[in-house]
Amino acid sequence: MKKTILLTGSESFVASFLQKKLKKKFKVIGIDYSKKSKNTNYSIDITKKIPKKLYQQKIDYIIHLAAISRDNECATNPIKCFDTNVIGTLNLIDYANQKGVKNFIFASTQWVYDFTKQNEIKYHNSKINIHNLNSEYALSKVVSEINLKQNFIKTKLNSTILRFGIIYGPRSNNFSAFEAIFFKLMDQSEILIGSKKTGRNFIHVDDVCDGIIKSINQKGYNIYNLEGDEFINLENLIKKSENILKKKIKIIEKDKNKPSIRLVSNKYSKKKLKWQPKYNLDKGIKNLLKYKKKLIKNSI
Repeated sequence: MKKTILLTGSESFVASFLQKKLKKKFKVIGIDYSKKSKNTNYSIDITKKIPKKLYQQKIDYIIHLAAISRDNECATNPIKCFDTNVIGTLNLIDYANQKGVKNFIFASTQWVYDFTKQNEIKYHNSKINIHNLNSEYALSKVVSEINLKQNFIKTKLNSTILRFGIIYGPRSNNFSAFEAIFFKLMDQSEILIGSKKTGRNFIHVDDVCDGIIKSINQKGYNIYNLEGDEFINLENLIKKSENILKKKIKIIEKDKNKPSIRLVSNKYSKKKLKWQPKYNLDKGIKNLLKYKKKLIKNSI
């Protein structure tokens, strides 16, 4: 008999890819604040008490993706941010304790790392000074990580923290810099950016999903960084786009001496989870190009 996974945020970008992979081996019960759909079995507000109908379900694992993850939305409405990201998570932790789930997998973020030195590399066990965080979103995730650690100490509920990198992939809105720049370059030959040196270890949504699945049977309290293997700066991204699109791109920098660089290591995750990202820069751009061409073809 298939094990059952409760997946929160079932209407999210990551969940739309994750469910397809999970359903090959697991029964998936999706919950989201939005209305029921093919991906969502129950429309539930996690900031409220978990309804009885969910207690009637047999749940083996929880993958908690639901969150307010836009930084500007958290900044303009911090009460809503903390209500969803912290109180909502606490409600699910209480539910997990009562149901005796085998692992609580929590989607966190690389934004919890406070970068104070140039070219500093952050690892899963790097110390975080919350006083250096100026993001309500990041702070809400750190608080939930601490709550999960405290709960693990009390109850021994297996808890896995996955700190996602900057995710990109085939989607029609809420772009990261990766999709936003490439899709813009498909239509124009000039682009305005801050600094060409700004960069991240961008990670494709498929690789994130594979990392989540690899973490399902983890024991104890663990923290893993799900990051891409390549550090990709905006110049790399634009030059590779030039080659693939076969066009010359003019780059205009407005803050060329103020690059934003975040270096987060995935080595520990690769070793412990036996996980390996499959998408490099070339494959990632070609995946977006294929998606965009399909959209254009279907719209004709």
